[in-house]
Amino acid sequence: MRVLHVISEMGAGGAEAVVAGMACAGPDVDWESAVATAGGFRVAALREAGVPVFDVPPARRSARGVARAAWAVSAAVRRFRPDIVLAHNVSASLVARLGAVRLPVVTVFHGVAEADVPGAVRVLRRVSNRVVAVASASADRLRAAGLEAVVIPNAVFPSAPGIDRATVRAALGTPADAPVALCPARLEPQKRHDVLLDAWALVGGPAELWLAGDGSLRGALEDQARRIRGRVRFLGTRTDVRDLLEAADVTVLTSDWEGMPIALLESLAAERPVVASDVDGVREVLSGGGGILVPRRSPVETAKALHSLLYSPVARSVATARDGSADAHTLMKSYDELLRTVLEARRR
Repeated sequence: MRVLHVISEMGAGGAEAVVAGMACAGPDVDWESAVATAGGFRVAALREAGVPVFDVPPARRSARGVARAAWAVSAAVRRFRPDIVLAHNVSASLVARLGAVRLPVVTVFHGVAEADVPGAVRVLRRVSNRVVAVASASADRLRAAGLEAVVIPNAVFPSAPGIDRATVRAALGTPADAPVALCPARLEPQKRHDVLLDAWALVGGPAELWLAGDGSLRGALEDQARRIRGRVRFLGTRTDVRDLLEAADVTVLTSDWEGMPIALLESLAAERPVVASDVDGVREVLSGGGGILVPRRSPVETAKALHSLLYSPVARSVATARDGSADAHTLMKSYDELLRTVLEARRR
């Protein structure tokens, strides 16, 4: 089966990590995969792994941009000749439908803000043959808005061994014994780093906070960080988050909403406990343990949880314990069964 993934870009986000993993793991389920995207640091690794990558300009939410992107997807379809298109998120699904008119399009819904769900449903009804939600909570929101979706939880794909903890810390100038909290998230409104920094001002002690990501709020957040006591490191966009996880002690995420965040799945795979907002996708990830849920937009409760895990090895050990979660093999088998079912229905 020839599968064309369509995604806006292949940068540091969770959806991008899933696409990279699925494209490289395609041969395990007898797929030939290709990716159509506007670029990003993961493109080089895909090409090195033998996955064809087709350039698609960003749609940028304009009619002209969508048309240009759809034309590029159409060219990718002519060259790669896929059997089916797997589009990641809503805008990519629209572009995929316009660029691959004769092919079935399956959407992977990684999540949008709650207020945007009705609009997403209106688009997906028109452009998608089937919709996959990466978390049960996301499927429930889609269903409430009138669209059925099958649930296939996200998973972490295996990777080669990285750099050891001591080397990473030495490169960043962090003492070997300093407690470290890592927040691997784009510096955008959804992620609510302002809440995290308010919490960090209450944590105290020698701990460091590493912010791995970049975005439109960086300047404002740097100003906020300068006004608080406590060490905050802005690391920018990173391609080595798994190495950072090995060097950190705790992962923290204070988002207003999430689908099923890959950053938390990677943290749990690295046996790093999590402090995270009690929102839909995060709640599902931590349902089997692995960390502490805190009320959304609550600096005080976030600070209490961080202080406990950063300064108590016993608390970290207890929080890390968890039941098993979905693995990459299960994810690939589930998608394979779904896509082949959609193709068979189309042929009939």
